[in-house]
Amino acid sequence: MKVDSAALCPPVAAVPPDAPLAMPIQDFRAPPATRRSRKPEGWRVHAARLIAFGGTAALAVTGFLQMWASFGDRPTPMQWALLVLFVPTFAWVGFSFCAMIAGLFAPRLRTPQGPNPARIAVVMPVYHEDAGKSIGLLIALARDLDREGMGDRTEIFVLSDSRDPDVTVNETLAVAAAREAAPLPIWYRRRLTNDDRKSGNVADFVRRWGGRYDQMVVLDADSVLTGATIRALSARMQADPDLALIQTMPMLVGGETIFARLTQFAGRVYGPMIARGVAAWSGNSGNYWGHNAIIRVSAFAGACGLPRLPGNPPFGGTILSHDFVEAAALCRAGWKVRLDHDLRGSYEGGPPTLLDMAVRERRWAQGNLQHARLLTMRGACAISRVHFVIGILGFLMSPLWLALILVGLALSATVLLSTPEYFPNAYQLFPDWPVFDARRMLWLFIAAMTLLLLPKLIATFRAWARPLARASGGPVRIFASALFEILLSALIAPVQMLIQTRQILDILRGRDSGWNAQVRAGSMPGWGVVIARHWGHVLLGVGTLLVLAQFSPPQLIWLSPILAGLILSPLTSRLSASPVFGRWARMRGLLVTPEERSFPPILSDALAATRALPRPVEGDGAILQLADDPDARRRHLAMLVPPADLPADLAENDRLTRITAEAKIAHAETRAQALRFLDADETEALILDPALLERWSRLPA
Repeated sequence: MKVDSAALCPPVAAVPPDAPLAMPIQDFRAPPATRRSRKPEGWRVHAARLIAFGGTAALAVTGFLQMWASFGDRPTPMQWALLVLFVPTFAWVGFSFCAMIAGLFAPRLRTPQGPNPARIAVVMPVYHEDAGKSIGLLIALARDLDREGMGDRTEIFVLSDSRDPDVTVNETLAVAAAREAAPLPIWYRRRLTNDDRKSGNVADFVRRWGGRYDQMVVLDADSVLTGATIRALSARMQADPDLALIQTMPMLVGGETIFARLTQFAGRVYGPMIARGVAAWSGNSGNYWGHNAIIRVSAFAGACGLPRLPGNPPFGGTILSHDFVEAAALCRAGWKVRLDHDLRGSYEGGPPTLLDMAVRERRWAQGNLQHARLLTMRGACAISRVHFVIGILGFLMSPLWLALILVGLALSATVLLSTPEYFPNAYQLFPDWPVFDARRMLWLFIAAMTLLLLPKLIATFRAWARPLARASGGPVRIFASALFEILLSALIAPVQMLIQTRQILDILRGRDSGWNAQVRAGSMPGWGVVIARHWGHVLLGVGTLLVLAQFSPPQLIWLSPILAGLILSPLTSRLSASPVFGRWARMRGLLVTPEERSFPPILSDALAATRALPRPVEGDGAILQLADDPDARRRHLAMLVPPADLPADLAENDRLTRITAEAKIAHAETRAQALRFLDADETEALILDPALLERWSRLPA
């Protein structure tokens, strides 16, 4: 049921009136219940796919034939193993190059003009985040949307899944202050259960309030879109009734450490060209990255009710990388999913350190490996399956690369340590000469390095001809930054290879990643931490170095980047997490992006809004502040579901928990002592119940 736009009024309650929208759970083993007819893709998309996939296939065949020729007519078992591992790794590198070339056929997009009555919800799921920073972004966005003339048809939702009562108090007080500062309605809903994690959080919103909106913009807790970008996205979706999702290309901002600035620079300089390529070959069967996208609510509700996979985690249970699956579900229902590479004004934060990145990748790795079970999804289009495969290979390439290196070393050791048998047959007239074409192998290595580095160099030279170079310090500095990025990436890549390989092995052994809050602002780890995490990498690097120095010194030339990355991994991991070195690089014009030289106004407004919000309090102090401030207590309770409104199955448990919490509060002598007496469930009951809070607040400080 849709409501009239006049119903979009300033908030009084924590949430608006319910406007339910059915979102049935899909059965991916059966065809979709309904499927829209889709127009065939245009010639540009077919040309881009021919270049991206046909070019990759041609390179893979060429690499196979050349490697085969270097081994002769009768490869040994070890050479066969090297051949089997080389072809997919060579093809993977080749695909990046071919996809970049395919970007020449990227679609020409435009934003239609004219009236647009679509009602929009901006939703930000949060889970144990820094409330001030996340809510500050939303205040700045609300003001920007109002300036764009969208204040009468846009509302903002904070969808909390936080379980920590202290975090919850910080959230409620921040949202209460934001509602007074923002010109748009800001609603706050905290779920009482965390079923299906982020996908369940968004699905709960759709089922309860989806009928109130035509479109929704999904943000991450550290991401934002400008009002102008949202207006363009909404207009493009409104103009095409078959379009269900438009994904933007977010730019990383706010990086302070060397590692964060490294990924930030790479995304800013290389990212647009990569996005053009993906948009070109994806066409109307694009992918979804979980945030900074606009979605048609009715299409999402009808196609994206995700089931739980049979079995236990890590391969069963809740679908972790739900965004890929939701895009595939929309496409199989006949909707268009598109990446609009031309839009700017899309920003997000990045992981601050290598170790923080590893924590994120652990969950992503599990989610992407789950997709292997969805390759047989009935009715899914071929390109959706390609997105699944690319996501899976993105993590499987690390163990493949490691296996390739180990087999290459074993093959070299076999040649060095064994005596060739020239006459295996006693009556043989001519000898069997060992075949190993070193020159051909060298050219294959050069070809692989060229395919790997050429996209980066082309993107750098392309930036020279655009305002990007001037905004990043000029052609000389942007080229120096690119070389700096290549050098640091070469040192980090071997460590990431081993970390991801370990993650894959953990997943295959049945270890679940769990659900932890993401680290948005890290700190430089101590030497004890980095040595504990990287001692194995150092040991492997030093051991390989000693063996090769003794038996095959020439191989050190080719393996020196990998060995240097492993041996220096504690130093690289620690120093790359240092904000001091990040500032050092910026002062010298290295890894500088246009957003740093000309900070986006919406991000400046967000910083100012964050400073104006109540400062988040850590630990029990967050709850203790409710005792001395009745107004804060009132604001907090207004944001939460009253105990009387709990579902029946939760109400009984809540009643028993409140009884035990009340008894413990009665026996406590101080507020702090009472908090120490309460367990997690009882503390939860305390912050939800006005009577308990009032009784607790009357205790001595």
